[in-house]
Amino acid sequence: MSYQTPMNYQTIRLEPSGPHLLVVTLDRPKALNALNTQMGRELHELWTRLTAEPGETRCVVLTGSGERAFCAGADLKERDGMAQAAWQVQHELFERGFMALMELPLPVVAALNGHAFGGGLEIALCCDFIYASSEARFALPEVRLGIMPGGGGTQNLARAAGERRAKELILSAEPFDAQQGYEWGIVNRVCDNALEEALATAEKIAANAPLSVRQAKKSIHYGLQMDLATGYRFEIEAYNQLVGTEDRKEGVRAFNEKRKAKFQGK
Repeated sequence: MSYQTPMNYQTIRLEPSGPHLLVVTLDRPKALNALNTQMGRELHELWTRLTAEPGETRCVVLTGSGERAFCAGADLKERDGMAQAAWQVQHELFERGFMALMELPLPVVAALNGHAFGGGLEIALCCDFIYASSEARFALPEVRLGIMPGGGGTQNLARAAGERRAKELILSAEPFDAQQGYEWGIVNRVCDNALEEALATAEKIAANAPLSVRQAKKSIHYGLQMDLATGYRFEIEAYNQLVGTEDRKEGVRAFNEKRKAKFQGK
C-alpha cells in the first residue's frame, strides 16, 4: 500500500488489508467512538487526501473500534457549554468531512460493528453501502436535543429509505434495529461479523478495474440527482472515458484468453 499516513492520527486508525484495501477504524472506544473536533479534523484530512492521492488503494472499509458502537454521534461532553460561535465552527468542519466522504471517488463500505446514532449514522449513510452487525441499533435523535440532523441525514436517509420512512424516523427520533434497517433499504446486509463480510465484498470490488469502479460510482451518485435522460448522458460520458484505457484492453484480452485480468488503473 503506497498510501502514507500524513499526520499522527489520534482518533482514527488506518490498516491496509492486502495491496488495495484500506480499513479505517474510528478509534475512541471509551467514548463509543463519538465524533469530536479532533476526529472531525482527521476524517476530513483523510478523505481529502485519499481523493487527491489514493495510491494503490481501490476500496475503503470504515468501521468502529470495540464491540458496542460504530459511532455514538457527536461528542456531547465536548459540546457541553460550547458557545454558539464555537459550535458553528466545529460543525462547519464536520460538514466538510461529510461532503468529502460523499464525494470520495473510491468506494467506501461501512461495516457497522455496533450502534450508530446521530452523526455516527450519518457517517455511515455517507458511505456507498452498509453492512451491519445483527446486534446494532440506529437512530437520528437530534430533534430530542433541540437540533436536527446536519450531516446529510435528512438527504441520505430519505434517498435510502424513502421520504415517508425518513420523516417517521427523523421526526420521532425513534431507534430501529439492523433487521428493520435492512427491510427499509438502509442496510444492505445484516451480519454476524460485519467487518469480515465487508472486507470480503471490498476484495471483490478491488479486484475489478479501478477506473471502471470509480466511473460507475460517480455515474450512480450524480446521475440520481438528474432526470433520467440527463443521467444517461452523464453515464455515457463516464463510459467513454474508459474506452481508451489500458485496463479496458486488458479486460477484453483476459476474457478472450480465459484468464484473470491484471488491472493497473491505467
